Amino acid sequence: MKQRIILCGIAMLFLAVAVLAIRGFLRSRSDQSVPVKSMDTWQQADAPLGYPLNIGETTEDGKNKPQILPPFDPRFIQLSAFELTLLPTITATSYPMGSEHGALTYNAQPFWELNTKRNGNHTGDDFNGIGGMNTDLGDPIYAIANGLVVYRGEPSLGWGNTIILAHRTPQGSTLLSMYSHLDKVYSALGSILSRGDIIGTVGTANQNYPAHLHLEMHDSSGIHIGAGYTYSSSDRIDPSVIIASNQQQTSDLPLPVFSIMTRELLEKKHESIRIKNISSEKK
Repeated sequence: MKQRIILCGIAMLFLAVAVLAIRGFLRSRSDQSVPVKSMDTWQQADAPLGYPLNIGETTEDGKNKPQILPPFDPRFIQLSAFELTLLPTITATSYPMGSEHGALTYNAQPFWELNTKRNGNHTGDDFNGIGGMNTDLGDPIYAIANGLVVYRGEPSLGWGNTIILAHRTPQGSTLLSMYSHLDKVYSALGSILSRGDIIGTVGTANQNYPAHLHLEMHDSSGIHIGAGYTYSSSDRIDPSVIIASNQQQTSDLPLPVFSIMTRELLEKKHESIRIKNISSEKK
């Protein structure tokens, strides 16, 4: 009797295993139409391995409509945590051409000025030498504040050589300054610059315009190089306002950026020691 019960149990076990195997096989066959981890688009390539993808709506006859992908938004290119820790603090600002206070230059096209020929508002300031046209071609361009070079390249022929610096404000937020239409570029990607360091020279963006500097400011921690004229300001802010609000009115030489960073590290270390001492006293 016991042997029969054991044999029946073994038979039922084998039967259950067989049913599960057949069910799994049939399910895998039915799921073969669901695409997983494809390299067809940037969205599919970024999907977790084996994760089913959204392939669009299904019509009445069971066929899938082609998926309409949204355009890639470059504002998703955010600064890394490592880059954010390296950002030097803005202690003062100065103009990117001419003298520290902008002498020998003029703003040919201010921020957010409407340009009907270009179908939009200007996204930055256009700084020119006082001679106009190409008289400032090759003139030096200076970093407006202490910053980290987070972009160096040529986003398009119309932009020409471009550099973007990232800065930390005294309040702890992040600002970006973008210098475009450069002729020559002297600053390497990842460089930490002090205010007034030469980052490049004035250019013509592949002879698309008379020589000038297009300067933009972004209140953002993401690198976004859009159009030079638009009806939506997005994260762009007025460069002249930022420069004027942080300018030093004295002729004192600025502290080297590494001295400022060292001072900040020492202040953080002293604060940490103070907190530890307070904790030990409470114990």
